[in-house]
Amino acid sequence: MTHDDLFADLDRRRAEAHLGGGQARIDKQHQSGKLTARERIDLLLDPGSFRELGVFVRHQMTAFGLDRDRPYGDGVVTGWGTVDGRVVYVFAQDFTVFGGSLGDAHAQKIVRLMKAAMDNGAPIIGLNDSGGARIQEGVVSLGGYADIFLLNTLASGVVPQLSAILGPCAGGAVYSPAITDFTFMVRGGSYMFVTGPDVVKTVTNEEVTKEELGGADTHASKSGVCHVACDNEGDLLLRLRQILAYVPQNCEETAPRVPSKPANAALAAALDTLVPLNPNKPYDIRDVIGGIVDDGSFFEIHEDFAAQLVVGFARLDGRSVGIVANQPAVLAGVLDLSSSVKGARFVRFCDAFNIPLVVFEDVPGFLPGTDQEWRGVIRHGAKLLFAFCEATVPKVTVITRKAYGGAYDVMNSKHVGGDLNLAWPTAEIAVMGPKGAVEIIHRRAIAAAEDPAAEEARLTEEYRERFANPYVAAEYGYVDDVIRPSETRQRLIDAMVRLETKVVTLPRKKHSNIPL
Repeated sequence: MTHDDLFADLDRRRAEAHLGGGQARIDKQHQSGKLTARERIDLLLDPGSFRELGVFVRHQMTAFGLDRDRPYGDGVVTGWGTVDGRVVYVFAQDFTVFGGSLGDAHAQKIVRLMKAAMDNGAPIIGLNDSGGARIQEGVVSLGGYADIFLLNTLASGVVPQLSAILGPCAGGAVYSPAITDFTFMVRGGSYMFVTGPDVVKTVTNEEVTKEELGGADTHASKSGVCHVACDNEGDLLLRLRQILAYVPQNCEETAPRVPSKPANAALAAALDTLVPLNPNKPYDIRDVIGGIVDDGSFFEIHEDFAAQLVVGFARLDGRSVGIVANQPAVLAGVLDLSSSVKGARFVRFCDAFNIPLVVFEDVPGFLPGTDQEWRGVIRHGAKLLFAFCEATVPKVTVITRKAYGGAYDVMNSKHVGGDLNLAWPTAEIAVMGPKGAVEIIHRRAIAAAEDPAAEEARLTEEYRERFANPYVAAEYGYVDDVIRPSETRQRLIDAMVRLETKVVTLPRKKHSNIPL
């Protein structure tokens, strides 16, 4: 045998590995509107940057005829490459090989990749497209899932973890993406559920399709499992590249800074008159965000879930920041179970990865009602409060209008560690709205008046002038300054410069016990 023979054998084996389950199955993947694992990696990473690991791994099983079917790679492509020149580790399940099902060799490739990412301090991206556990391998495949779950947990808060669902993801397979930081899905092309429609029908007699039960729109709007829903695979892979630009490589670094852009000119020009003087009239908080952050930089997370709270990444003078904002255009911006959990999860991610927080506050309180109370709005609301209290990154709040009751405290008030708390002249900081306060404080006086309605209106206006403004809070130092809305961008940029050296040491502990 010559050197040429050895190299020819290597090339043949590599070509076999790259073909996955064969051309017929690749064609079927394309016919269903899906890319192959390697095509997805090529679109995600910088051209020519992918370096594969474990290309020749094969399973060692013999039961059920598996010894006669041992494809290279074992249904998952793993390796590292770059996105905008920054290293990332990626695995892509190959549906053309055993339907992307997970066996021991498949799982261990992913585990080794995740360990390498942690050792080298780089993000982990999982492109999931799998039929689930490989039944022929029995409990070994279940053990493989558990090995991955453990690594997901250990990597949490150490390196960013992103999951893309590009096909089926069912049963135990759903828990790995659920542990990761952000999950992306494709409308009409991916789904997640613990038990499928057939089992649901058997147990509950409910008729439901895969898309209705666990499609992208379902999880993006109802469950909150999906953070970003995309129209197609190309869009999803582009969005993965975009979000990586806002986050650091690991918990020891800061996010990359990019050239600064001015805010959107039209939105910035409208800021001073954007908030209506009528406190009951809504406006879109995204217009506030767009008029302050670098133009086009807002990357929203959970856009369709708990829409009364807006969260996402943006840039201020090129610096990455996390935005948490009440949305008065939806349920008046009230906090409830879902929005509290949504905000808490995002705040904790930003804190884990050294991303400063900017809060825009216009909140009338927590949503009242038996449904909210019985489902635990106290416990869920405490999650958001806990997240802000525990966060040690720079935290800045801008009160645009309402800041009522306990929700005022929760939304990064000075009392829970806000580094800079600003208010616009339209701000109303009080225990509750003027009307409700007057009805409690002056109930007897109103009842005894010759014209109760006129007396209530007079007292309400008197209360509004005295308390429903930012100046009482400013007198106590709870608000650092009252500013024109048009000044906000520069004040926030200045704050980010001043707070770059912020250091906070929490009390020594094993870990906190967040009110889950």
